Amino acid sequence: MILTRRFYMVLILTILLMGSGYAFAPLFTIGQGLLFLLLLSVLADGYMLYRIRGIRAFRQCSARFSNGDENAVNLRVESCYPYPVFAEVIDEVPFIFQQRNISFRVQLQANEGKQICYHLRPTSRGIYGFGQIRIFVTGRIGLLSRRYTCGEEQDIKVYPSYLMLHRYELLAMSDNLTELGIKRIRRVGHHTEFEQIKEYVKGDDYRTINWKASARRHELMVNVYQDERSQQIYSAIDKGRVMQQAFRGMTLLDYAINASLVLSYVAMRKEDKAGIVTFNEHFDSFVPASKAPGQMQTLLENLYSQQTTFGETDFSSLCVHFNKHVSKRSFLVLYTNFSSMGSMNRQLAYLQQLNRQHRLLVVFFEDADMKTYIASPAKDTEGYYRHVIAEKFAFEKRLIVSTLKQNGIYSLLTTPENLSIDVINKYLEMKSRQLL
Repeated sequence: MILTRRFYMVLILTILLMGSGYAFAPLFTIGQGLLFLLLLSVLADGYMLYRIRGIRAFRQCSARFSNGDENAVNLRVESCYPYPVFAEVIDEVPFIFQQRNISFRVQLQANEGKQICYHLRPTSRGIYGFGQIRIFVTGRIGLLSRRYTCGEEQDIKVYPSYLMLHRYELLAMSDNLTELGIKRIRRVGHHTEFEQIKEYVKGDDYRTINWKASARRHELMVNVYQDERSQQIYSAIDKGRVMQQAFRGMTLLDYAINASLVLSYVAMRKEDKAGIVTFNEHFDSFVPASKAPGQMQTLLENLYSQQTTFGETDFSSLCVHFNKHVSKRSFLVLYTNFSSMGSMNRQLAYLQQLNRQHRLLVVFFEDADMKTYIASPAKDTEGYYRHVIAEKFAFEKRLIVSTLKQNGIYSLLTTPENLSIDVINKYLEMKSRQLL
């Protein structure tokens, strides 16, 4: 039982009246009467609240959360009281969110139930523990509040962003990938499996004209070939300390994991095979490329518990073990980060070795906060110096792209928030140009 603010306000008023009775006697009598009414009201209020167990509540949410996305949590509160009550509903969310404001005030009519919905956005993978639901119920009189403890403790697993996969799936089914900024690249295949003969339209390659069919139909006809399929697409994710940098609460590793899952999903929709490689000071985990129905779940489970380390990444280990596991030429998307030309030059020989045996795409990140800072005007001399230093770092990032290109290595410099879209665009572009 909890005494409410209304009770204390009435009690303070009673005390003031009784205290004022020393100066004016009738006020003491009024204070005694008010105290008697207060006690009767407390007894009546307690009887109305405690004569039945009048509140039930439970939590409804997915058994797993999607990292970096808004995940819905629903609370169902039902009243069995035969009269209206007021309820304050507090859900004990996982401590990692550091939120103490998950509190809702609702009014429940007689035998009424209400649904409460709120959203949580996790920024790291792992197991999150929900507590119980605490409900404080106040009756019509409002002098007492009864506490109910409802629901059960619940553990939720936070996986890499699978909600993003669902969005891509729906858009892919409706052929609306351009809504997410993904380019639709018209492709006429060469040196691949013949598919059909169709009428010539503006933009078709004249080298595919079928002259015999054109003579029979008295109009230009062209051969159509299927894209080359069942290519191996591997996402190699660096788990070293360079991937610990955070953006909007998520590390670069989390962004890389989400992007690799989306790329794997799109590649499998394109009839390619998708696999995963992770490495840090040593070669860590390897999932062979496949397009089997359960491959996406295998990738999801494999990436669920991946964490960054504080050591220096060993690219030589990646070269040795990757070539040992993968003999067929594949498309390797390497997610890492280079802070300067020096850090890139130390790994350049290993990147060249990977690129000789496979088609390598190096994906690294530009600092979004630094980009915003450079765009802001400088206000004083110190600000100008800071802008010069920031622009020097930004220039080194662009210089890394140029150096990799000079060595025949494809690269992609992007911000964390645009990573998934830019990687898919690059994959579709390179596939359309038969560079895989």
